[in-house]
Amino acid sequence: MLNCPVIREPCYAAAMPVKQRIAIIGAGRLGTALVRELARANYKITEVVSRGKAASKRQARRLAERVGARAVTMKTAHLDADVIWICVPDSEISGVARDIAGVSPFTIQKRSAKKPWRYKAVFHSSGALTSDELDVLRQQGGAVASIHPLMTFVSGSVPSLKGIPFGIEGDARAVREAMRIVRQLGGEAFNVRKENKAAYHAWGTFLSPLLLAFLVTAENVAQHAGVSATDARKKMLPIVKQTLANYAVLGPAQAFSGPIVRGDIGTVRQHLRVLNKILGASDVYIALAKSATLHLPVQNRRELKSLLSE
Repeated sequence: MLNCPVIREPCYAAAMPVKQRIAIIGAGRLGTALVRELARANYKITEVVSRGKAASKRQARRLAERVGARAVTMKTAHLDADVIWICVPDSEISGVARDIAGVSPFTIQKRSAKKPWRYKAVFHSSGALTSDELDVLRQQGGAVASIHPLMTFVSGSVPSLKGIPFGIEGDARAVREAMRIVRQLGGEAFNVRKENKAAYHAWGTFLSPLLLAFLVTAENVAQHAGVSATDARKKMLPIVKQTLANYAVLGPAQAFSGPIVRGDIGTVRQHLRVLNKILGASDVYIALAKSATLHLPVQNRRELKSLLSE
C-alpha cells in the first residue's frame, strides 16, 4: 500500500504555473507515448510509476531516463506532481486509485475530513470508463477526469499525438487542465458526456480493432482468389487508401461504389455463394451490406434487403 503523498500547500493568490508537473502511472504503450509527447511539449515528468515486476521496472527506467524523471514503483512513488495520469488497463484503474489514496474500500468513510488531494488533478485514460473510477481521490479533494486519445497504441509503433482527438469527461477543474494539456500536445479536446462513454468507446472500436477484423476477413477472401495474405496486404492498400481519401473529401455517399450501390442482385448473389465457403466471411459481408442498405444510397434496395435476409 502506498503512503499518502506529501502535499505542499501552494498559495492560491499566486498565478498557476504555465506547465504543470506530471507523474505517469503505467509504462506501457500509452504511457510511453504520453511521456514522449509531454516531454516534447516541455512538460516536466517527475515520475514514471510501474508495477513491481522486473520487466515493468526496466521499461519504466528506460522511459524515465529519456526525460529526466524518476523510475519508481507504487510502493516508492512520491506523487509530488501537480497532475497524476493513470495509464493502466481498465480493470486496474479503481485499484490504483485506492492504492495512491492510501485507503481501502472499507475505510474511505472513516478518514479525516481533511482533503489531502485538493491541489491535484488526476486523470485516467480509459475510453469506456468514466471519471467515477477515481471517486476515492475525488472524495479526498482531487479533481478527476477521464481523458482518452482516439488513437491506437500497439507494440512497435509510438504515434504522435499532434492532431489527435481526446475525449474528456470529469470535474470542471480537471477538465480545464486536461484541455490545456491537450492543446499543448497539439491535440483536439472535446467533451464526452458520462452517460455516452460506452457509445464513444464502441465508436473507437469500429475505427481500429474492428477495421482490422474486416481487413483480415478480406485477406482470407483474397486467399480463396489465389492471392497470399502477404501479397493481399500490399495489393489492398491502394484501394483502401483511396477509399479513405474519398470518404474524407467527398463524404460517405459519394465515396460509395461497387455492386451494392448499383443494386446488382446477380453479383451480390454470386458473392454470397462463394463467401459461404469461407469461415465467417459471409457474416461480415451481410452485416456490412445490410448497413449499406440502411445508411447509403443503393439501387434495388428492397430486393437487396430480401437477398441479404435469406
